[in-house]
Amino acid sequence: MDESGIKKQNWDVKETELFLEILKELDMKKCLDGRKVRNNKLFKVAHRRMTAAGYHRSVDQLKFRWKLLKSAYYKFKREPDTPAPIKIQGWWRYEKTMVAIMESRHPLVGAGVHADRNDDVTEDSDGEASVLHWPQPCPDNTTQNLDLIIKMDPEMDSQLKIGFIGAGNMAYGIAKGILSGNVLPANVKVSAPSSRNFGRFQELGITVTHSNIEVVCGSDVLFVAVKPHLVQLVLSEISQHVTDRHIIVSVAAGVTLATLEELLPENSVAIRLMPNLPCVVQEGALLFARGSHAKQEDGALLRSLLHRCGLVEEGPEAWIDIHTGLSGSGVAFVYLFAEALAEGAVKMGMPSALAHSIASQTVLGAGRLLRDSGKHPAQLRSEVCTPGGTTIYGLHTLEQGGVRASTMSAVESATERARELGRKATAGSRK
Repeated sequence: MDESGIKKQNWDVKETELFLEILKELDMKKCLDGRKVRNNKLFKVAHRRMTAAGYHRSVDQLKFRWKLLKSAYYKFKREPDTPAPIKIQGWWRYEKTMVAIMESRHPLVGAGVHADRNDDVTEDSDGEASVLHWPQPCPDNTTQNLDLIIKMDPEMDSQLKIGFIGAGNMAYGIAKGILSGNVLPANVKVSAPSSRNFGRFQELGITVTHSNIEVVCGSDVLFVAVKPHLVQLVLSEISQHVTDRHIIVSVAAGVTLATLEELLPENSVAIRLMPNLPCVVQEGALLFARGSHAKQEDGALLRSLLHRCGLVEEGPEAWIDIHTGLSGSGVAFVYLFAEALAEGAVKMGMPSALAHSIASQTVLGAGRLLRDSGKHPAQLRSEVCTPGGTTIYGLHTLEQGGVRASTMSAVESATERARELGRKATAGSRK
């Protein structure tokens, strides 16, 4: 897993206790009120001490851990009689130290800061304060989900509720990847108007339904995996049930974040994601962009959920349509090339089944070597060519056929089509 803010492994008790003791000591040295915002410098000092003690976490990981623990403190301060089944796992181990940190008051802290003003304040990952919004249950929802911020920790993945509206290939690929992590099948639910694709989800142990509202009310992270022209209809239906606990992730090609935020309640957390079909075998390429109300930790949570699906990257929204042409549609371009490779072998006398098997392995092997070597494609291509050999003759024929220009034009055409779909979706949402 990458170093972008998600832990490589779960935190153990000793590591968390050490982290809290370090923060407590630094608070005393800096005369910090336990509820006040800690800046990046303080976490960097904590990071150095943790590293010296043999615990290798990034600064962002320490921030995320602190936010988890601080949110737990506020939750159980408000709800001291919370039934045991929904209590945070292991909270009792850290409660005493958290109380010591959060309820400390140092004389150098500015006067006029009262506990009742600060009780709802916590840090964002960039060190800025924001008000915590505790989730409200949907109508007729009989069980409350854990607060979304608590699920920032991979230890809590098994409690995270995931919903899919749409049961197509993209939803299926993402669901398979998510289930290969810590998310339990019982905590995933899929809705679609037709039962046609339900079988493969049910084989994974996933609950299926025809009710979109049922999925929304039982979810923390909701994937909207429908055709672009259906996004407005779906979001209009579910909008009144979307709360501040939800992260709405759209995989609809071309539908912009601005359109999503216009269709959702004010301040909703929206993320635009473009996966591709190889997510089904955990070899996908996924790119996402955060909306105006999605924080860094929301992106980190999504990355944590999706990392088993393949390569997961974040970028500006302008790249999403390009990624659609490059990778979303690009897999079909690769399939076409593999098909042509096999048909060339059949033309020269090889049995079809064998030709297709070798062609698929050739594409797989070439892709893995390209990814794992870190070399530019041109360098690897030149390593295959020998002067006067078979490969350079074949490449010459491909260049004569315009394969390079045709491929670039294919990516351009697919990108422009994604943008066109987005414009249509935007126009439809304003009618």
